[in-house]
Amino acid sequence: MYALDKALDHARKLRIDECEIVHVKRKITTVRITDSEIFELKQNLDENYGIRIIHDKKISSSQTSNDKEIQKSIEDSFQTISHLKPRKFWKSLPHEIKSKIKLEGIYDKKLEEISGYEATDIAQNMINHALNDKIDMISGSLNIVSETFEIENSNGLSATDRGTYISGIINVDSQIGESEVSGIGQGCCRTLDKFSPEQIGKDAKIMCIESVNPKKCETGEYSIIFEPYSVGELLAFVVSSNFNFKTHSEKKGCFSNNFKEKIAVEDFSLIDNPHISQGVGTKPFDDEGIKTNINTLVDNGVFTNTYSNLFDSFKEDLESTGNASRPGSPMGRSAESIPVSLPHNMQIKSGGISQEDMIKDTKHGLLVGRLWYTYAVNPIKGDFSCTARSGIRIIENGKITSPGKPVRIIHNLPRLLQNISAVGNNEKNVLQWASLPSITPSIKVEKIKVNSI
Repeated sequence: MYALDKALDHARKLRIDECEIVHVKRKITTVRITDSEIFELKQNLDENYGIRIIHDKKISSSQTSNDKEIQKSIEDSFQTISHLKPRKFWKSLPHEIKSKIKLEGIYDKKLEEISGYEATDIAQNMINHALNDKIDMISGSLNIVSETFEIENSNGLSATDRGTYISGIINVDSQIGESEVSGIGQGCCRTLDKFSPEQIGKDAKIMCIESVNPKKCETGEYSIIFEPYSVGELLAFVVSSNFNFKTHSEKKGCFSNNFKEKIAVEDFSLIDNPHISQGVGTKPFDDEGIKTNINTLVDNGVFTNTYSNLFDSFKEDLESTGNASRPGSPMGRSAESIPVSLPHNMQIKSGGISQEDMIKDTKHGLLVGRLWYTYAVNPIKGDFSCTARSGIRIIENGKITSPGKPVRIIHNLPRLLQNISAVGNNEKNVLQWASLPSITPSIKVEKIKVNSI
């Protein structure tokens, strides 16, 4: 941390009130799969510094990839201060973390030292288990990240966290039958021994084969069983923002007037869990150096908490929940100079029923493995839209009768949470492309209207 210490000394000489510097060093290995074979292997070393200064309650920032330019970046940021508006609500950057948390399952030396050959071997294993006579095309990617994240500030805070991440995804397509169908397999975790390339390939193959020769899903009302990957899509693009403290305090979420009230069925609990082993978002401290805590957002159906960073919390004279984030791509952290508020791992507490029993208890429904184009139509009311294009199975009288053709779902989040009839026990780590990590089982929801496409 010599470069960071030297830079902070320079900030003190300039008599800057507060200075924060983050340093992120990353090794990123990416294997791309196209036309059913490995197309490209890339290994990059990435190192960046993010600087944030606060003077007279004015906040300025800069970023550099050269440790010899940190002092100049501080000077440049300081020169812009006079043109900025003071944030009178600002209190202070954090001080030293008094009790440090030791977490398991977030770092693996094997992943940090993995070779390109070993990475391509894992990707090929994904491909091999997706192969089938009915499969015409396989595509996807494997991403492996190892990183060291350091943060120091002028209040004496100094913290370091090392992490590793691995994530794989396989998409398969089949043109057998009346229309082209597809399937997806996905897996992510933090250590190599918990990663199953075989299962990723198998999941994609099974979803695709079981989607061949789909029948039309008539427009109407269904019970829908959302499998973990589709639940993760809803959590990332529809659910999570409603528990952001900024969204909540500005009355821009669909539950902004329901704090401490029941918003879901009693069997539904939603947790932001930064301490769970193997979670892609698991970390001992957030990206401002605040110790992380398990935060129950919905407790047995009751809206109990929000998540926030320092800036958004100070605006309302409150304390941060430890959710400052500088998200990196494809996983992990970055050296963005200004953090945002994000959940770490969105986790739905598992229930006691298997997906198989959910199906048996369904009279007229759909099993949905994957969602596309999921977005909020009216965030304040909770209206959202999504499309199920693959991995759809029609359920009649407790049995899957056939695969289903694509449907569009236009629904409402408060209504969805109130109509959950079952929460599964098949919990899985899910990472949507360029979105939030989640840990979720399947959930079954009643009275959802779908429109045939």
